Parts: sequence; structure tokens; C-alpha cells
Amino acid sequence: MSDQSTGRLYGVGLGPGDPALMTVRAVEVIAEADVVAYHSARHGRSIARSIAAKHIRADHVEEQLVYPVTTETTDHPGGYRGAMEEFYAEAAARLAAHLDAGRTVAVLAEGDPLFYGSYMHMHKRLADRYPTEVIPGVTSVSAAAARLGTPLVEGEEVLTILPGTLPEEELTARLAATDAAVVMKLGRTFPAVRGAFEASGRLPEARYVERATMAGERVGELADVEPGSVPYFAVAVLPSRVGAVRPEPAPEGGGVTVVGTGPAGPLWLTPETRGALAAADDLVGYTTYLDRVPVRPGQVRHGSDNKVESERAEFALDLARRGRRVAVVSGGDPGVFAMATAVLEVASQEEYAGVPVRVLPGVTAANAAAARAGAPLGHDYATISLSDRLKPWEVIAERLRAAAGADLVLALYNPGSRSRTWQVGKARDLLLEHRSPDTPVVLGRDVGGPAQSVRTVRLADLDPAEVDMRTILIVGSSQTRWVEREGGRQIVWTPRRYPEG
Repeated sequence: MSDQSTGRLYGVGLGPGDPALMTVRAVEVIAEADVVAYHSARHGRSIARSIAAKHIRADHVEEQLVYPVTTETTDHPGGYRGAMEEFYAEAAARLAAHLDAGRTVAVLAEGDPLFYGSYMHMHKRLADRYPTEVIPGVTSVSAAAARLGTPLVEGEEVLTILPGTLPEEELTARLAATDAAVVMKLGRTFPAVRGAFEASGRLPEARYVERATMAGERVGELADVEPGSVPYFAVAVLPSRVGAVRPEPAPEGGGVTVVGTGPAGPLWLTPETRGALAAADDLVGYTTYLDRVPVRPGQVRHGSDNKVESERAEFALDLARRGRRVAVVSGGDPGVFAMATAVLEVASQEEYAGVPVRVLPGVTAANAAAARAGAPLGHDYATISLSDRLKPWEVIAERLRAAAGADLVLALYNPGSRSRTWQVGKARDLLLEHRSPDTPVVLGRDVGGPAQSVRTVRLADLDPAEVDMRTILIVGSSQTRWVEREGGRQIVWTPRRYPEG
């Protein structure tokens, strides 16, 4: 509880740098304050103070909170973190002394006080003890967008704010996955940030804004910026893609990316896949899988039936030959009983030799169902499709016998459909020649989807009527364990160690 007899604490947002962008309330609070506090490095210059300079009077008590360390090393026994924690504690104590004496304290903060600002460290230490008000300010993100004169996000686009201090691989993943982004805290981090934009394929879209609304402001293309010239007060911007001018298709610019959407919705997409889907001019795929991909302005969607893989692949490659960036959308992992093989098979023809093709992995049904059940694929396993549409049943039966005889866990894809009703029963009977009737079998249906069902039955009790085209089966080995844990949840796992002899 705050004590009304004490002074009042204010966190005052000053905006991005131009004093004219301070809010009326910020000016009022500074005028009412007894104490004006601001942070600075050891050189003593404070950007926050310079923004508010004309509102600071001679009778204001000024508290300059000087960082003990910024980018240099420190001999503090707790390292950088220890030195900063000690500094924040001491700074909070200095402000608390004024508040206890009944003085009103205004802590100045560039941008917004609670957006990557130093004020937040005072707020966390003092706001529960004293009456406090935070005055929001215009952030550098908004200022940068205004200076660029382009929307940051529009409609249902997602804006991601990233600190440039993240590892380059993490930045790459996040830039690939998002619609629009702003990367802050550049300076020494700029080479890694630029590398992340390039690795994610987003560099051609990226813009650069330095000291937005301040003296020395600079705006340009991120790709043109010299690394040694970048200050801390600069941001990299990926603006909205809605309405952005896409380059005219060029034969050398096209290509096909085969992507896997996983077993269900957006939670199963990788950042790389999200990026490829967002960057594509055309999406080609089975309509059910295309429906998992968000609709984006400017993209063309080409849906088709599930039984025209070769035609779909040829269509995608023809689009790419005309300079289009094409994403062929597959379920699960595109290389596991899915579209990657069909695309690569057609792409091997001489007429498509010059079309770049890449395959991006996705979560396959076996891994998804196994994770929901526990860890049945913890040791060696074989993956077999029970569909005899593309290979004879005799081949399937021979492979089932070989894998069962080798005591492998089996992940059985495409076990049944409306037109294929007998394969599951045949496979069960064949496996019972090699496995105990008590062998656990995981039935994973619509894993990750709204009708998800993952349960385990004995091999002898496997009922073909309960299996359809949306189901995957995982049949345990002789070592696979099946137990019931507290709360009634059943888990299945296969030990990593196989018995000797």
C-alpha cells in the first residue's frame, strides 16, 4: 500500500527525441515535480535531459543516475549483471529518500517509460511503496514508421519487436516467421542483425531509421548501411507487406519451396516454413492443407484434389519457370509420403533443370502422435505406408514381416480409408505372428486438431473399424512399455537400451 503522506513518483515518457513530441501531460508533470531524475552514461550527457531541457527550472532538484557500466567490462564481483543490480538498488534508494521527504519525483525516460526503458527498474522497486503514475510517450517504433511514411502493420498482420542483442539464429527465426518487425538496440549488434535479415530472406524489404525525429536523422535501405556507422539509437524495420509493390516476375527469380504444415494448425509450423509461406507469390496444394495457411493480400492460391500430385507439381514448376515464387503446401513433413517426392520427380525432367527447388521439413504424423502418447519411438523404428494405391499389397506384407521380425517399432501411415477397409486387419494378423497379443498399439487420430484422439490398445484388440484415413498407428516392439500414471493418463515408451543376447 502506498503512503499518501509521501511524495509521488512519475515515470515520464518524453517521446523519440524531438521535444515537440512530448505530451502535454509530460510537460505538466515536469512542471509540478520537485525532483527531476534522469539516467546517463559516465560521460554525463543525458539524452532524456536534453529532450526536456527547456522545461527544467533552476529550482528543480536534479538527480543524475549515472550507469557504472554500459558496454565496457567491469571488475564487479557479480559481473555486468551484478554491477547493474547494485546500481539500480542505490538509485532507487536515492529516489526513495526524496519521496519519503514528501517530494514529487519525475523520472525522465526517452520514448515510453515501460518500453525497453531504464525507468522500469525504478518502477519495479518503488511503485508498490509510493503513489505512482506513468506518463506514456511516443516510442521510437512509431517515430520510425512515421519517418518512413509506410504502415507498420495492416489488417491481421503481426508486428514483432525484437532487441538486436538476441543471438543471430534466434533473430533469423523470428524474422522469417513474422509479417512485420522492428529490431531495436543496434550499434554494435548491427552486423549480426543484418546477417539475420539476409539469412531469413527479408533483407530486400528491410529499412533503416537512425535517430528518428532527432538531429542527425537518417533513413534508408538496410542493405546499404555501413556497419561501422550505426549508433545505438537506430532501428531496422520490416514494414507491412500489404500493398507493398512486388517485383515483376523474372525467370531467374522464381523457384519452388515444398513446405510441411505439420499434422494440424499454426502451432506446428516452423519459423522457416512460416517465412516461406509469407514470401510466396503463389500457394499450390491440396485444398485441405491450403486452408491451414493464412490468406495474405497479393498471394494467389491454387487448390486441387488430393490425388493429382504429379499434375500439381508440374503446375508449380511451370509457375516458377515464369519467375513466380511458389510454395507447394503439404501436410506433415513433405518428404514423408507427401509432396516433396512428387515435385522432385517432375523437377528431374530436363525442361525444369533450371528451376530451384528446396524442401522445408515439417512435423510428421508419427512424431506428433508419439509425443502425445509418450515416447514409443524412443528406439529403432520403421515407417511403412499401408496404402496399396502406389505399391502392391505383397510388397507391404513383405516389409511388415521383415520389420516385425527385426523387432522394430512400426509407424503405420495411411492405414485405412473408405475404399481401403481390410488392410488394417491383415496387418494386425501378420504382426501377431511375431508380436505378443499384449503389444501396445497407439491410435493417433487428428493429432493437433479439434477432434484429436490418442489412445492405446492391445495389438490383439485392434479394431479396423476404428481406423480411418486421419489415423496413424504406432505398434510397439517387444520392449515397448505401456503404463498408467497418476490421474489415469496412459503413457507408452520404448527403452533406449535393448537387452543383450
